[in-house]
Amino acid sequence: IELTEPATNRVYPIFIVLPKSYKKQSNKVYPVIYLTDAPYTFPVVAGATRFPMNSGKMREAIIVAIGYEKGSTGSNSRIRDYTLTHAKSWRKQTGNAQGHIEFIKNTLFPFIENNYRASSSQKTYIGNSLGGLFGATILFTMPDLFSNYIIGSPSVWFDNNALLALKVDKPKLPIRVYISVGSMETPDFGEGQNMVEGAEQLTQKINALKSDNIELKSVVISGANHATAFPTTAIQGLDWVLAAE
Repeated sequence: IELTEPATNRVYPIFIVLPKSYKKQSNKVYPVIYLTDAPYTFPVVAGATRFPMNSGKMREAIIVAIGYEKGSTGSNSRIRDYTLTHAKSWRKQTGNAQGHIEFIKNTLFPFIENNYRASSSQKTYIGNSLGGLFGATILFTMPDLFSNYIIGSPSVWFDNNALLALKVDKPKLPIRVYISVGSMETPDFGEGQNMVEGAEQLTQKINALKSDNIELKSVVISGANHATAFPTTAIQGLDWVLAAE
């Protein structure tokens, strides 16, 4: 489907897959997994969760993936919408994270919850790279927007580690945070930034909050680089937050 952001008239494609039992269990309300970078993440997560959900190893969930602004190139849309500050050194527009959070909160959530049997309290965020940066921004500024955060290879380095300087709000409700990065996401293996160090710094900032409402798990994926880490991050993170009870 396509949703229009009222403030800007930008149109975003939204991809949705419903659980196998959705039609048969007509009274059941399902948790929701929200993804950024839909063209990449949607097929990965929809495919990887199919067997564990259908076999009862993982709670069934509705999967909702947010695409890039219609008519925009993917890189322009994601660099603008997933970054928290206006970085003067970047040619492309940056710094619309707060605007994109408002779109998710005020346009996407109501649409999903009004049109599907979607839980308003059991919501999992998944984002990778700049999408991981965006997820960490939500975690720090509106932590109760989601009940779970799966943050893959976060671009903590963006705009001189601006994320780490953010004033942080503690969650009022219990949340789970899963941070994951590939062991080869460092300059030693050809990566432009030290993503392992960035993930460690993010973990330290969360731990420093000393919040009883945050359950944190941080993982380094052996042998994975920036191009290959995400599928493991997604399925292992979901296995932790949506394991069958």
